[in-house]
Amino acid sequence: MRSHFVSGAAMACAVAGTSTLMLEGNCSAQTLIAADYATNATYQSGWSAGQNGGNGFGAWSFDATVDNNGNPDPGGQQTISSASPVGIAWALFNLGSAPAGAGISNVGRAINGPGGLQPGQTFETVIKNPTAYHYYGGFDILFYNGTTNLPAGNNTSALRMLVFNYFNTHWKISDNTGTTVTPLTSATTGAAGMKFDFTLLSTNTYSLTMTPLSNPSAAYMQTGTLRTNLPINWVNYRLWNGQSSGSNDLAENFEISSMTVAGLTLNIQVVGPNAVLSWPTNAFGAHLASTLNLGTGASWSTNFPSPVTVNGLNVVTNPIANTQQFYRLQP
Repeated sequence: MRSHFVSGAAMACAVAGTSTLMLEGNCSAQTLIAADYATNATYQSGWSAGQNGGNGFGAWSFDATVDNNGNPDPGGQQTISSASPVGIAWALFNLGSAPAGAGISNVGRAINGPGGLQPGQTFETVIKNPTAYHYYGGFDILFYNGTTNLPAGNNTSALRMLVFNYFNTHWKISDNTGTTVTPLTSATTGAAGMKFDFTLLSTNTYSLTMTPLSNPSAAYMQTGTLRTNLPINWVNYRLWNGQSSGSNDLAENFEISSMTVAGLTLNIQVVGPNAVLSWPTNAFGAHLASTLNLGTGASWSTNFPSPVTVNGLNVVTNPIANTQQFYRLQP
């Protein structure tokens, strides 16, 4: 399955958190399952392997980083950038220069614990890629089932997004059906950064949206099939472009300001005397629950009519009572 198009859509209403209280109108709630930001206090003194400043992710790994002579160099080509267009950022840089150099800056970490990304969840990251062109240089982001970073030359991932300058400076997406060249160039996405949203639709299908922050209306979206049907539990960022001066080298660095995993979206609409609740049908194992009070002693009930399917959504119509009601999706 594959489709792709250029999109510039924006979200109309969103409330962060695990529950939503509806009194009137329409709203959506989404659970933030994992999050880490380069601004977290953990990274104030620098960025090192083994650190974990957020929640829901594993510790950072710099394995498979090598210097210009091909020697292991974990920590020698990673730093914090304070002048990135995307704000304070984790920065990958290279001591060597492609194509003659063997250097690669390589970082990665586990996603959402051992279970990995689940159907209906979205991994989001904000990056700033290099803008300098180097023949046979490049950078990529990989998603796969693993426990460590993939070394240079090993691209056996379930999904890979890459710019490889031997061919051109356009971003490409590599999945089970081959490689798609997108309309987005590294210059476009490097100008002010880019937001990646990777949503797992089922155990082996996905949607991916790439939004250049300098021109959100040029966002590119693609759906497709992953190369494997294994859980996606690792994300890997790699840079083997030109030689960099390290911190704040915007032309050569690959920089990451944030990464999050968001859960399922529960939409609620008040229609007359009813609350109409809906969520994606690909949210396998998710059930609607409600409670009258929040807190550690809250009792969540799943006593609802079975949902009906409407345009790819599970829909439940629930009469509005005289007391407040909180809703959430749960396993």
